[in-house]
Amino acid sequence: MSPGVDAVASARSKPGSEARERILEAAYDLFSHQGIRAVGIDSIIERSGVARMTLYRHFASKDALVLAFLERREERWTIGWLQREVEDRSADPAQRLLAIFDVFDGWFQRPDFEGCSFVNVLLEITDPANELHQASVEHLKRIRAFVAGLATEAGIDDPDAFARKWYILMKGSIVAAGEGDIRAARRAREIGALLLAQTTSISA
Repeated sequence: MSPGVDAVASARSKPGSEARERILEAAYDLFSHQGIRAVGIDSIIERSGVARMTLYRHFASKDALVLAFLERREERWTIGWLQREVEDRSADPAQRLLAIFDVFDGWFQRPDFEGCSFVNVLLEITDPANELHQASVEHLKRIRAFVAGLATEAGIDDPDAFARKWYILMKGSIVAAGEGDIRAARRAREIGALLLAQTTSISA
């Protein structure tokens, strides 16, 4: 699966966007797998094959490039992959909640599992006033809003509180997978099923 292909194709169709897309794609690969602190502008220039002047013509600073990366990550990972996969697996909102962990399970088995870029940026940029930190928080809020929407559709009282609990399971499983527990999503799903059973009359 290649989420975000439509967005990439659209960007490439715009005048002057080919170099920008090469830069952003290089940054996407490097940032998502190595983090934003470890990756310097020189590495992005080398990977993208553009001149330094060209990079700064499209992105005024490294922070601007990181912000663009986070937006692309939401398009490609949150919307194009996670939400789409979850929605494709079931029409039932409660089962879609559990399907999040089924999707994660396949992700955790991949040799190129890279963790959550939004959480990674929060860990690297701890100042809550920093725009990169704030942007990551907003992207994470939108993932939680997706969960809250499913909870609402499932008839769960206080869907925001439920989503916050569910989101702890999601983030916790990602961290555990990063530690090497490739069954973390399955364990989180078991806990999630118990939480659903407590919260609703739906049998998970």
